[in-house]
Amino acid sequence: MDSSGNAHAPKRCIQEAFDADEHANNLTRWQQQYDQLSPGRFYGRLDEIELTGMQVFKEHTGQALRQDCCVWPNSLWIGIPPLTRGSRINGQALNVDEVMCRPGGHDFELVTPDAFDIYGLVVDLPTLNAAAAQQGITLDERWQQVPRRHVAHDTLSAVTFLLEKLVVNPKGTIAERVHRDIFLMALLELLQAEKPCQEAPPSYAHRKEVVDRVKRYVDEHLEGPVTMEALCELTHVSRRTLQYSFTTILGISPLQFLRLTRLNRVRRALRAAAPDQSVTEIATYWGFWHLGQFAHDYKQQFGECPSQTLSAHKPACSKLVGG
Repeated sequence: MDSSGNAHAPKRCIQEAFDADEHANNLTRWQQQYDQLSPGRFYGRLDEIELTGMQVFKEHTGQALRQDCCVWPNSLWIGIPPLTRGSRINGQALNVDEVMCRPGGHDFELVTPDAFDIYGLVVDLPTLNAAAAQQGITLDERWQQVPRRHVAHDTLSAVTFLLEKLVVNPKGTIAERVHRDIFLMALLELLQAEKPCQEAPPSYAHRKEVVDRVKRYVDEHLEGPVTMEALCELTHVSRRTLQYSFTTILGISPLQFLRLTRLNRVRRALRAAAPDQSVTEIATYWGFWHLGQFAHDYKQQFGECPSQTLSAHKPACSKLVGG
């Protein structure tokens, strides 16, 4: 038997979650925080395979999300959504036959629609470079600068089919070493794409800076309400430009962003509350003064009353399959 353990099947894990942040924390070695954008109860599922120097997964999220993400340093992440509709990376809308691409150790932001699926491959750079050298492939460095990468339709379809078969619907037992080699070859195919992705419009940089400035301001003024007038003054733009900036970069209005950000922060606070804290105390701390309206908005957004969130024990992930 191979003493390295590569003769064994790789460790697989399927996890389910019913809270967006709980789901975000399930992905091994990632640093993430999810804000739920669409109303309703959340459901997420993660099918994950851990390999030496690699991580492969399929993620399903039932509600629209804004995701702050960072994968482990000295690595590369490729994200492949079967349907690109409504998804954005760093404010750039994903077009047909494009994949997402980010180096490890760098923060990035995703906006994803409801009922969204994505396949993910993460690889340590030494592992990737060794595989490329073995195949005589020279990799360019563009993936470090651009968040989107165009892939030939046939190549993308073949890789997506492969990932579904090996990650979600495996037939029989395949050794870890074989799994790893197959995934590395698929990754190298994706990275050899030569057709450039569609360039972001000239207005992109300015609009993203407007949105980023608002996000920084909101992070520094957590507890109180923020007015549109204050944001226009902060960013030195008109209400129309502020509106365009948010709908372009995040797909929601500035008012929706402010409201949803505060609701998601209240939910985190309720889930992490001390035994003696009340809904009223937490809601008012985050600037919700009309408690009846707050309770209505909260239940509409998350599918449960704030008192249910507070009283419930933090639900553990349901492991369906363990490695």
